Amino acid sequence: LLLEVYMVDAVNSQTINDGPRNLVMKFTNLSDGTGETLVKKVDVSALSTQPRTGAACTSITISSIQFSTSGMSVDIFLDATSDEFLVTLPENYADTLDFSAYTGLPNNAGTGKTGDILFSTRGAANLDTYMVIITGVKNYG
Repeated sequence: LLLEVYMVDAVNSQTINDGPRNLVMKFTNLSDGTGETLVKKVDVSALSTQPRTGAACTSITISSIQFSTSGMSVDIFLDATSDEFLVTLPENYADTLDFSAYTGLPNNAGTGKTGDILFSTRGAANLDTYMVIITGVKNYG
């Protein structure tokens, strides 16, 4: 008797801090091997507004990216008419990319920029994982 078990990628997005200025979000994936393609991970329209003015968040300036990958790599994009590649988090690696020394990485995606951040995975096999924490400063208006 051969029993096959099918699952879908077990993904989770957790907002750790959605304050008036700062944003911290954690993303995890336990893959079934199908991977992700341009999945919206940071949706700026869903973030809290500026408390004094009520202005909506329009983008994030990324201060740091902490990550751990096992078996797959993660490509991060800025959402726009033509999505802007930001960085690859290599497979089987853990590190912190700190951009705070020069005030962070602004979202300069160009035409059709939404402010959202997207993930794609490469080389995902069954039971591969990633954990990514993005820390940033919220921009308004």
